[in-house]
Amino acid sequence: MDEEELHQGVGKYSRKLNDMKREIQKGIVGQDKIIKSVLKSLVCNGHVLLEGVPGLAKTLFIILLSHTVKDVRFQRIQFTPDLLPSDITGVTVYEEKKGFYTVKGPIFGNFICGDEINRTPPKVQSAMLQAMQEKEVTIGRKTFGLPNPFFVLATQNPLETKGVYPLPEAQIDRFLFKILVEAPPKKDELKIIEQNVEVMTIEDFDIQTVVNLQDILGMQETMKNISMSEEIQKYIVHLVDATRHPEKYDIGEGRYVQWGGSPRASIYLALAAKATAMMNNRIFVIPEDVRCIAHEVLRHRMVLNYEGKAKGIITDSIVDSIIRNVPVL
Repeated sequence: MDEEELHQGVGKYSRKLNDMKREIQKGIVGQDKIIKSVLKSLVCNGHVLLEGVPGLAKTLFIILLSHTVKDVRFQRIQFTPDLLPSDITGVTVYEEKKGFYTVKGPIFGNFICGDEINRTPPKVQSAMLQAMQEKEVTIGRKTFGLPNPFFVLATQNPLETKGVYPLPEAQIDRFLFKILVEAPPKKDELKIIEQNVEVMTIEDFDIQTVVNLQDILGMQETMKNISMSEEIQKYIVHLVDATRHPEKYDIGEGRYVQWGGSPRASIYLALAAKATAMMNNRIFVIPEDVRCIAHEVLRHRMVLNYEGKAKGIITDSIVDSIIRNVPVL
């Protein structure tokens, strides 16, 4: 792809992403940054974990997102303690006249809403690992490819501890972004009241389909061609290295970090920075593109030690220190 084609492609998909954002905003008030982050993840062919208390429209978000895409196959999985892995992936069944055949589960979709993913035991959560990383599922002795694009948006409630199973670190690492959903400002909450005086259906929001599945695949391919200088690549590597060896970068709260980010963190920082450049209609990455998505990529990839957990240290403050202390070379 030459530079002129890249300019045209980035401009085209930047407009389409803004169209998607505009349609989602018809039903979601005051969460512009979250909308942008989820769209970036979609461009990166990654997955998103939304964490927030009940009532912040986390589930509504992906429903509205799916309504902006033509012919998308949307599946919602409600995670519960009694869920089985086969309830997600599917089963092999036998009938006398048909013989053995496969019944595919709800994981076979383009957009998957995993509602309250931390409410199910690790054995069930592990059923998502192969799907999220390899984009395929094994049922019995057969392996099936998943539809393309394949996008998982999972939600979890951070408040309750009873009947909740923490996600394994291996699964958390599969999420490109972990986004913290907070209550909207008062001025936005007034709009929410006005907009929802009566119970509204999805149809009432009049969401228009503005892209199709081929557009999403085109976004993902075009994003890969966005230019990233060697200096930016080194900056990303140093940011991730600071999560592993914070003492080298004079990160005071680094003593509370037991494990830092893996090379997957570097890969995801680079991809998300390119997606940010695309949303801003640029064909090259600047340092600010990396910094503005650093929290979403790194906050769930740092494991605190016992002292850090006991003191209530949050990883976002460590990421703040890393951004301040790691220079662009």
